[in-house]
Amino acid sequence: MTRPTAGTPSSPPPPDGAPSLVLDLQQHEPPGDPVCSARRCREHAVWALRWNNPRLHTPERRKTWLACEEHRGHLTEFLELRGFLRDTLPLEDLVDGRTSAAV
Repeated sequence: MTRPTAGTPSSPPPPDGAPSLVLDLQQHEPPGDPVCSARRCREHAVWALRWNNPRLHTPERRKTWLACEEHRGHLTEFLELRGFLRDTLPLEDLVDGRTSAAV
């Protein structure tokens, strides 16, 4: 087993035969720089898609995916087909606390 280097979190090794979880802390953008939730997209997010799964979440609970202009339609369609999408609003409205109006 290698020793953790300075600045990296350490955790006990997994039990024999268990898969280890290795986090790549460099893959995520720093907080405050919202990026699109679409797989492999690193574009700046401008839309907030608020959703919930009614089989798992209480009616008032909202989860949020962020979308760039290019992926807004694809992510919206994915959530709508499953009956999960609750509202879509410009990201700046979510940040400003104005979450009641759907777009």
